[in-house]
Amino acid sequence: MSELTFEQMLEESFKTIHSGEVVEGTVIDVKPDEIILNIGYKSDGILTRSEYTNESNLDLTTVAKVGDTMEVKVIKVNDSEGQVLLSYKRLAAEKGNKRIEDAFNNQEVLKAKVTQVLEGGVCVVVDEVRIFIPASLVSDTRSGDRVCSNRVQSSQETLYR
Repeated sequence: MSELTFEQMLEESFKTIHSGEVVEGTVIDVKPDEIILNIGYKSDGILTRSEYTNESNLDLTTVAKVGDTMEVKVIKVNDSEGQVLLSYKRLAAEKGNKRIEDAFNNQEVLKAKVTQVLEGGVCVVVDEVRIFIPASLVSDTRSGDRVCSNRVQSSQETLYR
């Protein structure tokens, strides 16, 4: 059995990561505007509020605590300060896109909240994915939780195909 030096063991303990890679990390610090994660790399990962959620006033101390584990996507391996920039929102959106595609293929009805009413239709969010629904597919009458063929109910909770 060969003996490794401390430097060799330390070097082997750090993994190599690349931009676009999905990694799991442990929360080591939480501030109102950022979460610091130990991702097993030589430097810690930074998850900013803007890469965690679209809510600009969300206090991150209410959604994460030290010791939590999170799955995140690596955006940039080495920023100008030598830190790893991470995104939870982009990973959630990728998973959401897959979920929506599966629902479409299985003709499954999804529920979503209307987040914005626009001149040409409405926007809803499903699993962190923003979806535009044209006004031609929006019903101007509420019919409970029933779905009229390819129609969207114009209420806070929306059903669509």
